[in-house]
Amino acid sequence: MENYSRATKGITATLFATQSLGRAAFIAIGTVSAIVGAELSSPAWAGVPSAVLSVGAAFGALAVGAATDRIGRRWGFALGLVVGVLGAGLAVGAIATSTLALFLAGFVLMGVASAAIQLGRFAAAEVHAPENRGRAISNVVIGGTVGAVLGPLLVGPSGRWALQAGMNELAGPFLVALVILALAALATSAGLRPDPRDLGREIAKRYPETVVHHGPTRSISRILRSPPAFVAVSAMVFGQIVMVMLMAMTSLHMVNSQHALADISVVISAHAFGMFAFSFLSGRLTDRWGRGPVILGGAGILVLASLLAPLSEGVVPLSIALFLLGLGWNLSYVAGSTLLSDQLSPAERAKTQGTNDMLIGLATAAASLGSGLLFAVTGYIGTAVVSGVASLLLLALTGWWLAKERRNAAASPQSPCPESLALGT
Repeated sequence: MENYSRATKGITATLFATQSLGRAAFIAIGTVSAIVGAELSSPAWAGVPSAVLSVGAAFGALAVGAATDRIGRRWGFALGLVVGVLGAGLAVGAIATSTLALFLAGFVLMGVASAAIQLGRFAAAEVHAPENRGRAISNVVIGGTVGAVLGPLLVGPSGRWALQAGMNELAGPFLVALVILALAALATSAGLRPDPRDLGREIAKRYPETVVHHGPTRSISRILRSPPAFVAVSAMVFGQIVMVMLMAMTSLHMVNSQHALADISVVISAHAFGMFAFSFLSGRLTDRWGRGPVILGGAGILVLASLLAPLSEGVVPLSIALFLLGLGWNLSYVAGSTLLSDQLSPAERAKTQGTNDMLIGLATAAASLGSGLLFAVTGYIGTAVVSGVASLLLLALTGWWLAKERRNAAASPQSPCPESLALGT
Protein backbone atom coordinates (compact mmCIF):
# COMPACT_ATOMS: atom_id res chain seq x y z
CA MET A 1 0.00 0.00 0.00
CA GLU A 2 3.07 2.28 0.09
CA ASN A 3 2.32 3.66 -3.40
CA TYR A 4 -0.96 5.08 -2.12
CA SER A 5 0.45 6.76 0.98
CA ARG A 6 0.52 10.32 -0.39
CA ALA A 7 -2.94 10.05 -1.92
CA THR A 8 -4.53 8.62 1.21
CA LYS A 9 -2.95 11.29 3.40
CA GLY A 10 -4.27 14.03 1.14
CA ILE A 11 -7.77 12.55 1.06
CA THR A 12 -7.86 12.09 4.84
CA ALA A 13 -6.62 15.65 5.43
CA THR A 14 -9.32 17.04 3.14
CA LEU A 15 -12.04 15.04 4.88
CA PHE A 16 -10.74 16.20 8.27
CA ALA A 17 -10.96 19.82 7.11
CA THR A 18 -14.48 19.28 5.79
CA GLN A 19 -15.53 17.64 9.06
CA SER A 20 -14.06 20.54 11.07
CA LEU A 21 -15.76 23.19 8.95
CA GLY A 22 -19.07 21.34 8.84
CA ARG A 23 -19.24 20.71 12.57
CA ALA A 24 -18.48 24.37 13.26
CA ALA A 25 -21.29 25.45 10.94
CA PHE A 26 -23.88 23.08 12.38
CA ILE A 27 -22.98 23.76 16.00
CA ALA A 28 -23.27 27.50 15.31
CA ILE A 29 -26.76 27.19 13.80
CA GLY A 30 -27.77 24.61 16.39
CA THR A 31 -27.09 27.17 19.10
CA VAL A 32 -29.86 29.46 17.80
CA SER A 33 -32.19 27.12 15.88
CA ALA A 34 -34.51 26.51 18.84
CA ILE A 35 -34.71 30.25 19.49
CA VAL A 36 -35.61 30.95 15.86
CA GLY A 37 -38.17 28.13 15.83
CA ALA A 38 -39.85 29.55 18.90
CA GLU A 39 -39.82 33.12 17.56
CA LEU A 40 -41.26 32.15 14.18
CA SER A 41 -44.05 30.11 15.75
CA SER A 42 -44.26 29.28 19.47
CA PRO A 43 -42.09 27.68 22.17
CA ALA A 44 -43.71 24.33 21.35
CA TRP A 45 -41.85 24.42 18.02
CA ALA A 46 -38.44 25.04 19.55
CA GLY A 47 -37.25 21.46 19.03
CA VAL A 48 -38.74 21.02 15.55
CA PRO A 49 -35.85 22.51 13.50
CA SER A 50 -33.30 20.04 14.91
CA ALA A 51 -35.67 17.13 14.23
CA VAL A 52 -36.24 18.38 10.67
CA LEU A 53 -32.47 18.65 10.20
CA SER A 54 -32.10 15.02 11.31
CA VAL A 55 -34.80 13.85 8.90
CA GLY A 56 -33.17 15.84 6.09
CA ALA A 57 -29.84 14.23 6.94
CA ALA A 58 -31.44 10.78 7.02
CA PHE A 59 -32.88 10.91 3.52
CA GLY A 60 -30.02 13.08 2.33
CA ALA A 61 -27.67 10.22 3.17
CA LEU A 62 -29.50 7.99 0.68
CA ALA A 63 -29.37 10.68 -2.01
CA VAL A 64 -25.71 11.54 -1.43
CA GLY A 65 -24.80 7.84 -1.27
CA ALA A 66 -26.47 7.20 -4.62
CA ALA A 67 -24.81 10.28 -6.13
CA THR A 68 -21.33 9.29 -4.98
CA ASP A 69 -21.74 5.88 -6.61
CA ARG A 70 -22.60 7.53 -9.94
CA ILE A 71 -20.36 10.61 -10.04
CA GLY A 72 -17.75 9.77 -7.41
CA ARG A 73 -17.19 10.78 -3.79
CA ARG A 74 -15.56 14.07 -4.76
CA TRP A 75 -18.42 15.56 -6.72
CA GLY A 76 -21.14 13.76 -4.72
CA PHE A 77 -19.94 15.25 -1.43
CA ALA A 78 -19.37 18.67 -3.01
CA LEU A 79 -22.91 18.65 -4.45
CA GLY A 80 -24.35 17.77 -1.04
CA LEU A 81 -22.49 20.70 0.53
CA VAL A 82 -23.77 23.08 -2.16
CA VAL A 83 -27.32 21.98 -1.33
CA GLY A 84 -26.52 22.95 2.27
CA VAL A 85 -25.38 26.38 1.11
CA LEU A 86 -28.78 26.87 -0.54
CA GLY A 87 -30.45 25.71 2.68
CA ALA A 88 -28.56 28.24 4.77
CA GLY A 89 -29.60 30.95 2.31
CA LEU A 90 -33.25 29.90 2.66
CA ALA A 91 -32.93 30.07 6.45
CA VAL A 92 -31.58 33.62 6.26
CA GLY A 93 -34.48 34.60 4.01
CA ALA A 94 -36.95 32.92 6.34
CA ILE A 95 -35.67 34.89 9.35
CA ALA A 96 -35.93 38.12 7.38
CA THR A 97 -39.53 37.36 6.32
CA SER A 98 -40.60 35.52 9.51
CA THR A 99 -41.62 32.43 7.52
CA LEU A 100 -41.46 29.17 9.49
CA ALA A 101 -42.12 26.90 6.50
CA LEU A 102 -39.22 28.43 4.57
CA PHE A 103 -36.99 28.11 7.63
CA LEU A 104 -37.78 24.39 7.96
CA ALA A 105 -37.24 23.88 4.22
CA GLY A 106 -33.78 25.38 4.67
CA PHE A 107 -33.09 22.90 7.44
CA VAL A 108 -34.07 19.98 5.19
CA LEU A 109 -31.50 21.13 2.62
CA MET A 110 -28.86 21.71 5.28
CA GLY A 111 -29.52 18.14 6.41
CA VAL A 112 -28.25 16.98 3.00
CA ALA A 113 -24.96 18.80 3.66
CA SER A 114 -24.75 17.19 7.09
CA ALA A 115 -25.17 13.77 5.47
CA ALA A 116 -22.36 14.49 2.99
CA ILE A 117 -20.04 15.50 5.82
CA GLN A 118 -20.81 12.40 7.89
CA LEU A 119 -20.36 10.01 4.94
CA GLY A 120 -16.83 11.31 4.54
CA ARG A 121 -15.59 8.92 7.24
CA PHE A 122 -16.37 5.96 4.98
CA ALA A 123 -14.43 7.53 2.11
CA ALA A 124 -11.39 7.68 4.37
CA ALA A 125 -11.85 4.01 5.26
CA GLU A 126 -12.13 2.75 1.70
CA VAL A 127 -8.74 4.12 0.66
CA HIS A 128 -6.96 2.37 3.55
CA ALA A 129 -6.14 -1.26 4.21
CA PRO A 130 -8.27 -2.99 6.90
CA GLU A 131 -5.54 -2.74 9.54
CA ASN A 132 -5.58 1.07 9.24
CA ARG A 133 -9.28 1.77 8.71
CA GLY A 134 -10.14 2.53 12.33
CA ARG A 135 -7.42 5.12 12.53
CA ALA A 136 -8.47 6.63 9.18
CA ILE A 137 -12.07 7.03 10.34
CA SER A 138 -11.00 8.48 13.68
CA ASN A 139 -8.70 10.97 11.93
CA VAL A 140 -11.78 12.33 10.16
CA VAL A 141 -14.16 12.17 13.14
CA ILE A 142 -11.70 14.07 15.35
CA GLY A 143 -12.35 17.08 13.14
CA GLY A 144 -15.50 17.43 15.22
CA THR A 145 -13.28 18.64 18.08
CA VAL A 146 -12.24 21.65 16.03
CA GLY A 147 -15.85 22.32 15.09
CA ALA A 148 -17.05 21.94 18.67
CA VAL A 149 -14.59 24.63 19.78
CA LEU A 150 -14.99 26.95 16.79
CA GLY A 151 -18.77 26.74 16.34
CA PRO A 152 -19.90 28.41 19.59
CA LEU A 153 -17.26 31.13 19.17
CA LEU A 154 -18.84 32.16 15.86
CA VAL A 155 -22.31 32.83 17.25
CA GLY A 156 -21.71 36.14 19.05
CA PRO A 157 -19.56 37.85 16.38
CA SER A 158 -21.81 36.68 13.53
CA GLY A 159 -24.85 38.11 15.33
CA ARG A 160 -23.10 41.47 15.69
CA TRP A 161 -22.13 41.45 12.00
CA ALA A 162 -25.75 40.77 11.05
CA LEU A 163 -26.93 43.67 13.20
CA GLN A 164 -24.38 45.97 11.62
CA ALA A 165 -25.72 44.95 8.21
CA GLY A 166 -29.25 45.85 9.28
CA MET A 167 -30.41 42.26 9.71
CA ASN A 168 -31.82 40.20 12.57
CA GLU A 169 -28.89 39.06 14.71
CA LEU A 170 -30.22 35.48 14.64
CA ALA A 171 -29.46 35.40 10.90
CA GLY A 172 -25.73 35.79 11.65
CA PRO A 173 -24.92 32.14 12.39
CA PHE A 174 -26.74 31.07 9.21
CA LEU A 175 -24.77 33.55 7.11
CA VAL A 176 -21.56 32.17 8.61
CA ALA A 177 -22.78 28.62 7.96
CA LEU A 178 -23.44 29.55 4.33
CA VAL A 179 -19.86 30.77 3.91
CA ILE A 180 -18.36 27.81 5.79
CA LEU A 181 -20.29 25.20 3.78
CA ALA A 182 -19.26 26.94 0.56
CA LEU A 183 -15.62 26.75 1.67
CA ALA A 184 -16.08 23.07 2.55
CA ALA A 185 -17.51 22.41 -0.93
CA LEU A 186 -14.51 24.11 -2.55
CA ALA A 187 -12.08 22.17 -0.34
CA THR A 188 -13.82 18.90 -1.22
CA SER A 189 -13.77 19.51 -4.98
CA ALA A 190 -10.13 20.58 -4.87
CA GLY A 191 -8.76 18.10 -2.33
CA LEU A 192 -10.39 14.73 -3.00
CA ARG A 193 -7.94 13.73 -5.71
CA PRO A 194 -7.83 10.97 -6.81
CA ASP A 195 -11.47 10.24 -6.17
CA PRO A 196 -11.75 7.93 -3.12
CA ARG A 197 -14.28 5.76 -4.96
CA ASP A 198 -11.84 5.04 -7.78
CA LEU A 199 -8.83 4.63 -5.51
CA GLY A 200 -10.79 2.27 -3.25
CA ARG A 201 -11.78 0.13 -6.21
CA GLU A 202 -8.18 0.00 -7.42
CA ILE A 203 -6.93 -1.06 -3.99
CA ALA A 204 -9.59 -3.79 -3.81
CA LYS A 205 -8.49 -5.13 -7.24
CA ARG A 206 -4.80 -5.12 -6.42
CA TYR A 207 -5.25 -6.52 -2.91
CA PRO A 208 -8.29 -8.85 -3.05
CA GLU A 209 -7.45 -10.25 0.39
CA THR A 210 -8.65 -6.96 1.87
CA VAL A 211 -12.23 -7.65 0.69
CA VAL A 212 -14.39 -10.02 2.76
CA HIS A 213 -17.14 -10.51 0.18
CA HIS A 214 -16.42 -11.60 -3.38
CA GLY A 215 -19.14 -12.32 -5.90
CA PRO A 216 -22.40 -10.64 -6.97
CA THR A 217 -23.42 -7.40 -5.31
CA ARG A 218 -25.74 -8.14 -2.39
CA SER A 219 -28.98 -6.37 -1.54
CA ILE A 220 -29.13 -4.17 1.55
CA SER A 221 -31.36 -6.69 3.34
CA ARG A 222 -28.92 -9.51 2.63
CA ILE A 223 -25.97 -7.46 3.87
CA LEU A 224 -27.79 -6.60 7.09
CA ARG A 225 -28.61 -10.28 7.64
CA SER A 226 -24.87 -10.80 8.04
CA PRO A 227 -24.17 -10.68 11.81
CA PRO A 228 -21.05 -8.46 11.56
CA ALA A 229 -22.88 -5.89 9.41
CA PHE A 230 -25.93 -6.00 11.67
CA VAL A 231 -23.78 -5.45 14.77
CA ALA A 232 -21.93 -2.59 13.04
CA VAL A 233 -25.15 -0.77 12.15
CA SER A 234 -26.64 -1.49 15.59
CA ALA A 235 -23.56 -0.01 17.29
CA MET A 236 -24.00 3.28 15.44
CA VAL A 237 -27.80 3.45 15.72
CA PHE A 238 -28.09 2.42 19.38
CA GLY A 239 -25.13 4.60 20.34
CA GLN A 240 -26.82 7.57 18.67
CA ILE A 241 -30.18 6.92 20.35
CA VAL A 242 -28.65 6.67 23.82
CA MET A 243 -26.45 9.71 23.32
CA VAL A 244 -29.20 11.96 21.96
CA MET A 245 -31.84 10.93 24.52
CA LEU A 246 -29.66 11.51 27.57
CA MET A 247 -27.82 14.56 26.28
CA ALA A 248 -30.97 16.36 25.11
CA MET A 249 -32.70 16.01 28.47
CA THR A 250 -29.72 16.79 30.70
CA SER A 251 -29.99 20.54 30.00
CA LEU A 252 -33.69 20.55 30.86
CA HIS A 253 -33.02 18.43 33.96
CA MET A 254 -30.42 20.96 35.13
CA VAL A 255 -32.74 23.91 34.48
CA ASN A 256 -35.41 22.22 36.57
CA SER A 257 -32.79 21.74 39.29
CA GLN A 258 -32.11 25.50 39.35
CA HIS A 259 -28.68 25.34 37.68
CA ALA A 260 -27.34 28.44 35.95
CA LEU A 261 -26.57 28.44 32.22
CA ALA A 262 -22.85 28.52 33.05
CA ASP A 263 -23.21 25.18 34.87
CA ILE A 264 -25.10 23.67 31.94
CA SER A 265 -22.44 24.81 29.50
CA VAL A 266 -19.74 23.10 31.59
CA VAL A 267 -21.61 19.78 31.48
CA ILE A 268 -22.33 19.98 27.74
CA SER A 269 -18.70 20.95 27.08
CA ALA A 270 -17.57 17.85 28.98
CA HIS A 271 -19.91 15.81 26.79
CA ALA A 272 -18.56 17.33 23.56
CA PHE A 273 -15.01 16.67 24.78
CA GLY A 274 -15.87 13.01 25.31
CA MET A 275 -17.50 12.77 21.88
CA PHE A 276 -14.55 13.98 19.84
CA ALA A 277 -11.32 14.56 21.74
CA PHE A 278 -10.42 10.87 22.06
CA SER A 279 -11.14 9.94 18.44
CA PHE A 280 -7.42 9.51 17.81
CA LEU A 281 -7.39 6.83 20.53
CA SER A 282 -10.63 5.06 19.56
CA GLY A 283 -9.41 4.51 16.00
CA ARG A 284 -6.09 3.07 17.13
CA LEU A 285 -7.80 0.80 19.65
CA THR A 286 -10.18 -0.36 16.92
CA ASP A 287 -7.24 -1.39 14.74
CA ARG A 288 -5.22 -2.88 17.62
CA TRP A 289 -7.87 -4.59 19.78
CA GLY A 290 -10.44 -5.32 17.10
CA ARG A 291 -13.78 -3.84 16.08
CA GLY A 292 -15.93 -6.07 18.28
CA PRO A 293 -14.10 -5.50 21.59
CA VAL A 294 -14.16 -1.72 21.10
CA ILE A 295 -17.91 -1.76 20.36
CA LEU A 296 -18.35 -3.90 23.48
CA GLY A 297 -16.36 -1.37 25.51
CA GLY A 298 -18.38 1.52 24.06
CA ALA A 299 -21.66 -0.18 24.97
CA GLY A 300 -20.39 -0.84 28.49
CA ILE A 301 -19.44 2.83 28.93
CA LEU A 302 -22.90 3.88 27.69
CA VAL A 303 -24.46 1.64 30.35
CA LEU A 304 -22.22 3.22 33.00
CA ALA A 305 -23.12 6.74 31.84
CA SER A 306 -26.83 5.91 32.01
CA LEU A 307 -26.41 4.63 35.56
CA LEU A 308 -24.37 7.61 36.77
CA ALA A 309 -26.37 10.45 35.19
CA PRO A 310 -29.42 10.39 37.52
CA LEU A 311 -27.46 9.72 40.73
CA SER A 312 -26.56 13.34 41.47
CA GLU A 313 -27.61 16.80 40.33
CA GLY A 314 -24.13 18.21 40.97
CA VAL A 315 -22.16 19.74 38.10
CA VAL A 316 -19.12 17.49 38.59
CA PRO A 317 -21.01 14.14 38.67
CA LEU A 318 -23.14 15.17 35.70
CA SER A 319 -20.02 16.28 33.81
CA ILE A 320 -18.42 12.88 34.41
CA ALA A 321 -21.58 11.05 33.30
CA LEU A 322 -21.96 13.17 30.15
CA PHE A 323 -18.25 12.83 29.35
CA LEU A 324 -18.64 9.04 29.54
CA LEU A 325 -21.76 9.28 27.39
CA GLY A 326 -19.75 11.06 24.69
CA LEU A 327 -16.86 8.61 24.97
CA GLY A 328 -19.13 5.57 24.73
CA TRP A 329 -20.79 7.06 21.66
CA ASN A 330 -17.40 7.72 20.05
CA LEU A 331 -16.15 4.15 20.58
CA SER A 332 -19.36 2.67 19.20
CA TYR A 333 -19.44 5.09 16.24
CA VAL A 334 -15.80 4.69 15.16
CA ALA A 335 -15.62 0.92 15.66
CA GLY A 336 -19.07 0.39 14.13
CA SER A 337 -18.15 2.47 11.06
CA THR A 338 -14.92 0.51 10.67
CA LEU A 339 -16.64 -2.86 11.04
CA LEU A 340 -19.24 -1.94 8.42
CA SER A 341 -16.50 -0.81 6.01
CA ASP A 342 -14.83 -4.21 6.41
CA GLN A 343 -17.96 -6.08 5.32
CA LEU A 344 -18.57 -4.40 1.95
CA SER A 345 -17.25 -4.88 -1.55
CA PRO A 346 -16.53 -1.69 -3.54
CA ALA A 347 -19.86 -1.96 -5.39
CA GLU A 348 -21.78 -2.24 -2.10
CA ARG A 349 -20.20 0.64 -0.23
CA ALA A 350 -22.12 3.77 -1.23
CA LYS A 351 -25.65 2.35 -1.03
CA THR A 352 -25.05 0.51 2.25
CA GLN A 353 -23.29 3.43 3.91
CA GLY A 354 -26.07 5.77 2.76
CA THR A 355 -28.69 3.42 4.22
CA ASN A 356 -26.74 3.17 7.47
CA ASP A 357 -26.57 6.94 7.87
CA MET A 358 -30.25 7.23 6.96
CA LEU A 359 -31.01 4.91 9.90
CA ILE A 360 -28.79 7.03 12.16
CA GLY A 361 -30.61 10.19 11.05
CA LEU A 362 -34.04 8.69 11.66
CA ALA A 363 -32.88 7.39 15.04
CA THR A 364 -31.66 10.90 15.93
CA ALA A 365 -34.99 12.46 14.97
CA ALA A 366 -36.96 9.83 16.90
CA ALA A 367 -34.73 10.15 19.97
CA SER A 368 -34.93 13.96 19.87
CA LEU A 369 -38.73 13.96 19.78
CA GLY A 370 -39.26 10.89 21.96
CA SER A 371 -36.92 11.98 24.74
CA GLY A 372 -39.06 15.03 25.46
CA LEU A 373 -42.21 12.93 25.78
CA LEU A 374 -40.39 10.37 27.92
CA PHE A 375 -38.98 13.08 30.18
CA ALA A 376 -42.41 14.65 30.61
CA VAL A 377 -43.89 11.31 31.72
CA THR A 378 -41.05 9.65 33.66
CA GLY A 379 -38.57 12.43 34.43
CA TYR A 380 -34.79 12.24 34.09
CA ILE A 381 -34.55 8.91 35.91
CA GLY A 382 -36.94 7.28 33.46
CA THR A 383 -34.98 8.69 30.51
CA ALA A 384 -31.74 7.31 31.95
CA VAL A 385 -33.34 3.89 32.52
CA VAL A 386 -34.51 3.66 28.91
CA SER A 387 -31.05 4.75 27.74
CA GLY A 388 -29.47 2.10 29.95
CA VAL A 389 -31.75 -0.62 28.57
CA ALA A 390 -30.86 0.36 24.99
CA SER A 391 -27.15 0.25 25.92
CA LEU A 392 -27.60 -3.20 27.48
CA LEU A 393 -29.23 -4.46 24.28
CA LEU A 394 -26.19 -3.33 22.28
CA LEU A 395 -23.87 -4.89 24.88
CA ALA A 396 -25.72 -8.22 24.73
CA LEU A 397 -25.89 -8.27 20.92
CA THR A 398 -22.18 -7.53 20.56
CA GLY A 399 -21.23 -10.08 23.21
CA TRP A 400 -23.33 -12.76 21.50
CA TRP A 401 -21.77 -12.02 18.12
CA LEU A 402 -18.20 -12.01 19.49
CA ALA A 403 -18.74 -15.34 21.26
CA LYS A 404 -20.17 -16.85 18.08
CA GLU A 405 -17.34 -15.54 15.90
CA ARG A 406 -14.68 -16.77 18.30
CA ARG A 407 -16.19 -20.26 18.18
CA ASN A 408 -16.17 -20.11 14.39
CA ALA A 409 -12.60 -18.81 14.36
CA ALA A 410 -11.48 -21.64 16.63
CA ALA A 411 -13.09 -24.18 14.31
CA SER A 412 -11.67 -22.49 11.18
CA PRO A 413 -8.44 -20.69 12.12
CA GLN A 414 -7.67 -19.42 8.60
CA SER A 415 -9.96 -16.38 8.81
CA PRO A 416 -9.73 -13.50 6.31
CA CYS A 417 -7.85 -10.47 7.58
CA PRO A 418 -10.87 -8.17 8.16
CA GLU A 419 -12.72 -10.84 10.15
CA SER A 420 -9.76 -11.43 12.44
CA LEU A 421 -9.44 -7.67 12.91
CA ALA A 422 -13.08 -7.52 13.93
CA LEU A 423 -12.37 -9.98 16.73
CA GLY A 424 -9.05 -8.51 17.73
CA THR A 425 -7.11 -11.64 16.83
